[in-house]
Amino acid sequence: MTREATHGEERLRAAIVGAGPAGFYAADLLLDHGFAVDIFDRLPTPFGLVRSGVAPDHPRIKSVTRVYEATAKREYFRYFGSVEVGRDVQPAELRARYHAVVYAVGMTRGRKLGVPGENLRGCHSASDFIGWYNGHPDFSGRTYALTGTRAVVIGNGNVALDVARMLLLPDDLLAYTDVADHALEVLRTSRIREVIVLGRRGPLQAAFTNPELRELGELDGVDVIVAPNQMMAPDPALGSGDEQLSTRSRRNLETLRQYAGVSRSEAERRIELRFLTSPVEVVGDGAGRVKALRVACNRLAAHPDGTVIAEPTGHEEVLDCGLVIHAVGYRGRPLPGVPFDSARGVVPNADGRVLEDGRLRIGEYVVGWIKRGANGVIGTNRKDAAGTVEAILEDLNRGALLDPPDEPDDAWTHTLGDAVVNWRGWEAIDAEERSTGSRVDRPRIKLVQLSQLTDVALRAMSTRST
Repeated sequence: MTREATHGEERLRAAIVGAGPAGFYAADLLLDHGFAVDIFDRLPTPFGLVRSGVAPDHPRIKSVTRVYEATAKREYFRYFGSVEVGRDVQPAELRARYHAVVYAVGMTRGRKLGVPGENLRGCHSASDFIGWYNGHPDFSGRTYALTGTRAVVIGNGNVALDVARMLLLPDDLLAYTDVADHALEVLRTSRIREVIVLGRRGPLQAAFTNPELRELGELDGVDVIVAPNQMMAPDPALGSGDEQLSTRSRRNLETLRQYAGVSRSEAERRIELRFLTSPVEVVGDGAGRVKALRVACNRLAAHPDGTVIAEPTGHEEVLDCGLVIHAVGYRGRPLPGVPFDSARGVVPNADGRVLEDGRLRIGEYVVGWIKRGANGVIGTNRKDAAGTVEAILEDLNRGALLDPPDEPDDAWTHTLGDAVVNWRGWEAIDAEERSTGSRVDRPRIKLVQLSQLTDVALRAMSTRST
């Protein structure tokens, strides 16, 4: 049996739910192997977290969308934006029409802190805050009061560093990014001058990538503070010395030691990286707003399984602050009719094949964060997609895909609603945003309301079709 998904002139069909990086990498590979591919996304706009998650001052990272645009130009590719699986179309309907269904819906919800007071006004998930300043329609109506002088960011990964950097990014840099207009005005008038980034374990366990960590030290008018005593705390991960560390940990350690050895310049703004500290309680002011964060000081210990864990020392501290943003991970949302592991926040799977009660669901697959959890960088999704597509090809070879009718019935796509946005519609949105941005020397000015986005897309689609 061939690994090319064609039967004579008829191509096998794959549906991909989610138009983020993982979905596009999977689409490209499936097209390579002869599938016709339809991507569905609940938003009119594609690219997932590249559009709504990558920090506005990181345009180079966003340039990866050129790769996805090339995929979208390929023959046998179609895009269906503003189509929500579970609302506009059910997974069972996709299974009845496609030989393979791939869920690439990512993880959209921030994990909870699990401490008292986290529902106070002024305590927010990093996922919501990032969606707000990036103009995601789900979060564009949120409000954030940046009226205090100190903010605390909880988390030790790149997301935490992005949030800290955005809170203190100088106006002359911020003004030339694609940050959403509503956020630009708030960030420009922010009174925040200090951001403390907390990690419950030590410097070696931090999940920062080194370029992100070094970037903090390149911000004009911002001191990066690391207490020297934190760099000297005993850490079982060191073993016999630095040479036993991973490349990432060793580079991070070198950068953090540099920060710890630099005298403060008394800059107007500062970022303090504080380790061995866990949140215990978000403290309110009596009127329902954040006024402080109570934290526990930790020490490191070796767990019997070989990992390094944080143990409380019994000492606590209260950090006055008006804003708490927690970046402690993401979890997925369940899709109606699709198995879901509520403990891990992913779709249960074996090598990308969806599992239900330990048994394979024929013809259903996952890719990206909803498959493996929220880890890795954008490029990680390419290898992840290759693994899932390999599973699809193996199942093709053994005749274990779904078996819809040979002749595709495209009439059903007209039942998806009047606001379906195709690729031409997205290109019109993209052109509108870029044109508006070019007038004020910005990459783009994002449209942030669903009604605005769909109006621009549908108007262009209607014009071209007449």
